[in-house]
Amino acid sequence: MQQHVKPPREFDAIEMEVYSNRFMSITDEMGLSLVRSSFSTNIKERKDCSVGLFDGKGRLIVQASHIPVHLGSLQGGVAAVLENFEPEDIRPGDAFICNDPYLAGGSHTPDISILTPVFHDGRLCFFAANLGHHSDVGGGVPGSCDPSQTSIFAEGLRIPVLKIAREGVLDEQIVKLISTNSRDPLERVLDLKVQIATNEIGRRKLVALADQFGIGTVEKAVDDLIAYSESRLRKRIKDLPEGVYTGEAFIDGDGVGHEPCRIQVAIKVEEDGITFDFTGTDVQARGAVNIPKTALDATCYYTIKALLDPTLPPNEGMALPVTIVAEEGTLVRPKFPAAVGIRSTSCQRVVRAIFQAFADVLPKEKVFASSADMNATMIFFGPHKMREGNFVYLETVGGGAGASLTHDGMNGIQVHITNTSNLPAEALEIEYPLMVRRYALADGSGGEGHTVGGMGIIREVVAMTDGIRANASSEGLRTPADGVFGGGAGEVAHLKFGTVDGKTTEYDISITNILMNRGDSLFLQTPGGGGFGRASRPEASGE
Repeated sequence: MQQHVKPPREFDAIEMEVYSNRFMSITDEMGLSLVRSSFSTNIKERKDCSVGLFDGKGRLIVQASHIPVHLGSLQGGVAAVLENFEPEDIRPGDAFICNDPYLAGGSHTPDISILTPVFHDGRLCFFAANLGHHSDVGGGVPGSCDPSQTSIFAEGLRIPVLKIAREGVLDEQIVKLISTNSRDPLERVLDLKVQIATNEIGRRKLVALADQFGIGTVEKAVDDLIAYSESRLRKRIKDLPEGVYTGEAFIDGDGVGHEPCRIQVAIKVEEDGITFDFTGTDVQARGAVNIPKTALDATCYYTIKALLDPTLPPNEGMALPVTIVAEEGTLVRPKFPAAVGIRSTSCQRVVRAIFQAFADVLPKEKVFASSADMNATMIFFGPHKMREGNFVYLETVGGGAGASLTHDGMNGIQVHITNTSNLPAEALEIEYPLMVRRYALADGSGGEGHTVGGMGIIREVVAMTDGIRANASSEGLRTPADGVFGGGAGEVAHLKFGTVDGKTTEYDISITNILMNRGDSLFLQTPGGGGFGRASRPEASGE
């Protein structure tokens, strides 16, 4: 009997480019509004937020170019809405809120998602979604993120999927509940309302798009975009040699002690699919460095896009050829109620392990040495400088990028799954009773090689009043960024606390809730990136 082979799907390249850019322009406008309108410095200055669009089935249409790890929380939040609410209970004008890593697809409690259903002609067709990292949602320490916390219950308010607005009416009681559990309630109220308004922009734009071209045409375009991304990625995978490629990376400790934690990955390439198997990774940590499912998924998708096809349209199609295997009870799939507040740093080490594995299969020009691969954090809490109440200020500090075959690593940047800015010294000093004493590149901290690793950042912040509380953490205090093909390792991180009388203490683990009085300082030097290849040596002159 003759076999009939299904012909490959054909795509209208021009039409897809038009729709891809239309969807991206909607998320760009949403993102700009979210940043410009927010009250907290963490969103308005550091841009610690993300936006995305999903179809009525919960499939990703597009994520704006913000923070890759946030994709997991947005996807998880939309899925949680569809799982927890019957279709007839989702109505025009509703808005949903969630953050919980175990109940609502979140990745840690400070990341609060707002998800708004979009209806056209009475039918649920899309979701507009955004996420903001709120500087404090309660818990054991200011900032709600600390490696030494040992339970999700110590990491602040857990929000399952709830309706924060019903048919256009904001539920002020839920807003009050959330703000009451924060050390800076005014910021929570204002930022949450901005998040809800941001999705309204996306809703109006999507409805206008459907009105202009017809909802059937727009939904077909979504199907085509997803199918195109899937097809294109499968072709990239098919170009790779089949086999199993392994990599590993280590976290300095489990958040409580100094024993390194191992992340192991085996990447299986076969035909047009790829599997990330994390069997062999250490058991879940005592502290808050565990990785929830959605954060691990987003990290794996990031590596595929970054290494195989950086211009791949970021939609559901990039996930379809990928299988992720992770055993429950391990660092990369913790059991409730494990703490997960510092999951970003661990995700960065997952990237390191995956990049290491791909070094065996990719052409040399596409290989990178290890980068700083961490999410160094400084958090300050104390009486507000400009208004009543207390402030919570957090910042994540970039490091050095790994070198490649033809380029030195970039200096002082956020890498991989994070993409925030450091707050300018002037803005920090105007807003808070703090002073930036030093803000510079750590000269010589990049690994040596044919091309040199990027330099880390030095950031020293001084308290300008008594009674400031501070937390600080950085991965890479003991484990440096490795070079590749004979390149040198980058310099490790340094974390110090100095008192006004000149006494300095250096830490090789995080600092939790330390008291700072006027003149005391917190010093952080982030790691440098690894070098690529052996450094060329000058030939003897013969003279």
